Amino acid sequence: MAESVKDKVIAIIAEQAVLEPSDVKDDASLEDLGIDSLGLVEAIFAIEETFDISVPFNANEPEKSEFDVSSISAIVSAVEKLIAEQSGS
Repeated sequence: MAESVKDKVIAIIAEQAVLEPSDVKDDASLEDLGIDSLGLVEAIFAIEETFDISVPFNANEPEKSEFDVSSISAIVSAVEKLIAEQSGS
């Protein structure tokens, strides 16, 4: 069975947090998982590479970003939206 977008995003986040994917809950924030700004940037790069998308995220001004990183479920939703937009569907 192919991994879903959610599974892949959780695997990326878990790797940055040095956790098992099963320890990453949908409502957790990156801060809850111990991911700092550098870890966030690494996760963004990994997401872009994994899904071949461009994430509209400015590490210098994350609060002005169009990419919602408030929770794991928000990140998954944002990635799914970007995939749909950038694939033209």
